[in-house]
Amino acid sequence: MPIRCVYTDLDGTLLGRGASLFRDAEGAFTLLPARALEACHRAGVEVVLKSGRRKAQVMEDARLLGQTSYIYEVGCGLHVDGEDTYLTGDLVPRDGKTVWQQVEEGGAPALLLESYPGRLEPHAPFHLGREFSHLFRGLVDADEANALLAERGHGNLRLVDNGAISPKDSLPDLPGPPHAYHLIPGIASKAAAVAAHVRARAYAREDCIAVGDSREDLGVAEVVGRFFLVANAVAKDPDITRAAGANVEFTEAAMGEGFYEAVVRSLAESR
Repeated sequence: MPIRCVYTDLDGTLLGRGASLFRDAEGAFTLLPARALEACHRAGVEVVLKSGRRKAQVMEDARLLGQTSYIYEVGCGLHVDGEDTYLTGDLVPRDGKTVWQQVEEGGAPALLLESYPGRLEPHAPFHLGREFSHLFRGLVDADEANALLAERGHGNLRLVDNGAISPKDSLPDLPGPPHAYHLIPGIASKAAAVAAHVRARAYAREDCIAVGDSREDLGVAEVVGRFFLVANAVAKDPDITRAAGANVEFTEAAMGEGFYEAVVRSLAESR
């Protein structure tokens, strides 16, 4: 069937080194990600960004790419044609306070930082100015952290692994590359946001593909026809392949060139 929509992560997927559309994983100049976007435009395929970034950041990237829908703060928010929908359940802005502020006052972020000294810290400066998610970096077992949250009365929240990032001098003793982690309302996810967009556009699951580089991205495989993990995801987290379902494929190339590979392969095979 013809593809109607591509859902893609930004950092480490569509974007290469330095969060640039025009740099590959090694920092060399490349036009392949832009050519993939052009191929989508020519084929009438919508491209939807799904990111852990703040709304303002994702909005500007979507504008640059000419897209009218995007997902921000790990699925806490969905923007479609000028309208925002919050996908955070009962945790919504109230009494002049954002969800971020309510979670902060509840003590869950402090609990995580105190429980994982030297292994988890705020992902500065990107942790500032957020509406929903608390952003950390480090290396922890997300399942273990979520069990701790539930045990301490924060079962309505979850810590999600949004993929490996570059090493940080502030965390010198980690046994592997640090990851970005988001503390979000438990009901929110990239998969739920993608599913909401699929319904809003009246797409069929088989009409859609998705591309990503993290375990949180991998959850989107459940709501699209085909899902692609770019090569750098497996290189930095080999165990991620164990969570891959039947509709998950792996690109040979990394980051934006892997995005190009996924898009061109899917467009060719859908003819």
